[in-house]
Amino acid sequence: MGKNKYRFKGHESFILREGWLNKGLYEVNRNPKVFSENYGADALGVGPNMAKAIRYWLKTAELVTDSPKTGVTLTDIGRLILAHDPCVEDYFTLWLIHCKIVKNRELATAWNLFFNEVSYEELKKQELYDEMEALVSDLNGEVQVAQSSVYADCDAILRMYMPAKETNPEEKNSSPFGKLGLLKNSDGIYYRKQPDLNKLPEDIVWYLLVDKDKNRTSVYLDDLWKETDSPGKILQLKRTALIEMLERLEEKDKIVMNRTAGLNMIYWEMGLTGEKIVRSYYER
Repeated sequence: MGKNKYRFKGHESFILREGWLNKGLYEVNRNPKVFSENYGADALGVGPNMAKAIRYWLKTAELVTDSPKTGVTLTDIGRLILAHDPCVEDYFTLWLIHCKIVKNRELATAWNLFFNEVSYEELKKQELYDEMEALVSDLNGEVQVAQSSVYADCDAILRMYMPAKETNPEEKNSSPFGKLGLLKNSDGIYYRKQPDLNKLPEDIVWYLLVDKDKNRTSVYLDDLWKETDSPGKILQLKRTALIEMLERLEEKDKIVMNRTAGLNMIYWEMGLTGEKIVRSYYER
């Protein structure tokens, strides 16, 4: 077996900014070779390093595929978002892209480690640096990463999920992911937060249940905040909130919960896929 692949600082130190994804989706749809000339900087109206960052985020969120022969083309989910949420502002879209990035251990390794394995509920920046360095060094000795790259990813994560400054809502460097309510900062201490459930569509939980493994149609309730890439980890949901989301899904006949005799199992229909859930959300 080949070694696992990991990537750090693929974003050129640019977080995913407001307006970048919709601009990228539009230009890729118009011209698959958009990134061939000056890294796409001219078409996207940004500098070359920013254009590289936009390409990286589109690919990491699995909105495009990248081929030397055909150029960059939209994936099915990329096409659905462009058709139904071209401004990339629906909370479902933001949460879906967040999930895609965090699950992409190969291209967004630090994001995957932060949401799945960083243990702190509150931490200072240096504590995150130290914890992330330790986690990176535990990647089976498979990867040597410059400390500066690990730190750059930590900085990017903290900036990407911080809400836009109330004093300057037009701040161009802000990220749409600040709207998800996963982090806050007070006096240099960062706090992980459970998101507002009114801004978290239950179909995102449904998507994470189903997309984890195409061959399974059930899961133990406890695994939903213990497993890697589980809803509890990726969405930072505590048990009671997660159960509330599952009950919403059950009310709409999307899942069945069996909590008799201590079973605590969740079931869904065979043949369901994450992509079908995304398609049904946008097309209804």
